[in-house]
Amino acid sequence: MTVLRKATGIAVAGVAPLALTVFAAHPAAAHGSMTDPVSRISACYAEGPESPDSAACKAMVAAGGVQALYDWNGVRDGAAGGQSKSRIPDGKLCSANSEEYKGLDLARADWPASKLAAGAHSFRYKATAPHKGTFELYITKDGYDPSKPLKWSDLEEKPFAKVTDPELTNGDYVFEGKVPARSGRHLIYSIWQRSDSPEAFYTCSDVVFGKDGGNSGAAAGNGEETRSGAASAPAATAPTEQQLAAGADKSSMTHMHHGSANQGTHTDGGAHSDAGGPAHSGEDTRAATEGPRPAGSSGKEVTTELAETGGDSSTGPLAIGGAAVLALGASVLFAVARRKAARNGG
Repeated sequence: MTVLRKATGIAVAGVAPLALTVFAAHPAAAHGSMTDPVSRISACYAEGPESPDSAACKAMVAAGGVQALYDWNGVRDGAAGGQSKSRIPDGKLCSANSEEYKGLDLARADWPASKLAAGAHSFRYKATAPHKGTFELYITKDGYDPSKPLKWSDLEEKPFAKVTDPELTNGDYVFEGKVPARSGRHLIYSIWQRSDSPEAFYTCSDVVFGKDGGNSGAAAGNGEETRSGAASAPAATAPTEQQLAAGADKSSMTHMHHGSANQGTHTDGGAHSDAGGPAHSGEDTRAATEGPRPAGSSGKEVTTELAETGGDSSTGPLAIGGAAVLALGASVLFAVARRKAARNGG
């Protein structure tokens, strides 16, 4: 039985590191986007990735393609490390300087917008996995012109709302903030900087203060001047859970579930591993099935360090699923070891 015991030991030793990877990697996945007030990418996804309704969302798809909408929860910088203002150049705030999301940077006054009022407001941020970190919300200054590319100087220097590790309720981070007084069209810019990784996520939410929600004579994105109130912004709507689930298998960001069957695997600065993919940290790299990361993001070497994160109710099923796979693999190896021992007469 010496051969059997040795082979069995090898099998157990071989699957142990895999077990650690499975249990440690899954809770670390994290992506998301603002849904109240609705971010540009969430509003366009809600209209339908393949054929959005509004002119602004159609222009976004024309500029960057439909895949950006299926990857609605991936506007990010994997190596931000709290240095967003120095890493993201003016004019590319909404895309986080990513070529894939360049359509979000289009300067136009007809993006779908949410009505907003000064004072207390409950903000909601759809998180496809929980993570520790800090949210900062910035608002544009008086005199903001949506017909010009968004610059850091267009935003107030300090966030009007800031919260660390807010409560996760039914898949949404929910937190309170006091909205400053404004009039007309403005923009809320959010930065979600993880504390367990350098990765940060970004959103642009177009908002309108006042009764009619019109553009009040602002220039439209196509360069033509609009008459006062003639080109009211379409109302922004957050995507439903059914819509998100329906498009999940087309996402390369592997949200809702870990691993996208038709997109292969990818790695990003979230220091996590999707099902079937390698563990990672640092900047985004992707498998050969997806090609290289779009221009605009750096390509630091990927390591196998896993960020320490807090799991939630999804951790259990993921761990159980991983354990089942490991058990199956171990049983196969054990059977092979027995056959080998029998052949050797041991």
